Amino acid sequence: MMTAFELEAMRAVFGERLQTGVPMARYTTAHTGGPAEALLVANTANNLAEIAQTLWQIGAPFRVLGGGSNVLVSDAGISGMVVVLNRARQVRFSEPHETPTVWAESGANFGALARTAAARGLAGLEWAAGIPGTVGGAVVGNAGAHGGDMSANLVLAEILHQEPGGGIQRTQWPVERLEYSYRCSALKHQPGRGIVLAAVLHLERSTPEAVQTKIEAFAAHRQRTQPPGPSTGSMFKNPPGERAGRLIDAAGLKGSRVGDAEISMLHANFFINRGQATSADFYALIEKARSTVQEKFGVALELEVELLGDWEGKQ
Repeated sequence: MMTAFELEAMRAVFGERLQTGVPMARYTTAHTGGPAEALLVANTANNLAEIAQTLWQIGAPFRVLGGGSNVLVSDAGISGMVVVLNRARQVRFSEPHETPTVWAESGANFGALARTAAARGLAGLEWAAGIPGTVGGAVVGNAGAHGGDMSANLVLAEILHQEPGGGIQRTQWPVERLEYSYRCSALKHQPGRGIVLAAVLHLERSTPEAVQTKIEAFAAHRQRTQPPGPSTGSMFKNPPGERAGRLIDAAGLKGSRVGDAEISMLHANFFINRGQATSADFYALIEKARSTVQEKFGVALELEVELLGDWEGKQ
């Protein structure tokens, strides 16, 4: 928790841009989560860099939040500063005579970026057209679907990071430096190591019709297999050689509810907010799925969703 003195110091630096006590349910795709003690909205990548550099220089811990998917915020909220970047969404495509790429700020909606590329006849991001999160979140979490993932598209990421001696650098990381693995990266392994400001993604020339046809096929598959409604996205990582949803289904847990949180009848790795669910409701279902799958199949499910805020040692 920040002291009154620290909050006043923050207000002296950021003025009316600083918000306090903002319910995080407004900023998460599950529509749950208690208040952020302090919150700032970054409007551009440069604005995000300025905010982060200021917070690092004054020693104030903070958390950057993109589209609010793949996170579950505690009902108790988040102590300290939250920086929301979903307004930093500028996009620039390469010129027609250049190798096809797109530069996007970290707050750009990843699915919308994929659809814009399709309209230009640029292929490579069809798999991402249904992803609700931001480009920055996709870079950190190595987002993927339909056999594609960020590691295959990323050329480089613009990263703001602290040096061991305390200096702050803005550098370009090639994809290899992200050390990608399944739904993970060097940045996700070490929270606070760096902040994604923007990314350059590789594309391929095609036609709008061909790219759109592929997107529509993926969309039809999602509609058949993934439920609508507020959720965190996939709750658990797929165990090696298995699918988390299949295990939860085989454990007989489809349709299980705690409060207004429900394990989807359509896809058991999606937990849905049926109205007024709390994060505690979601977490109770997480524990139920973990313990039942462990008991029945001897498989320990690992969260893909990140727990944010005060969870009293839960993970």
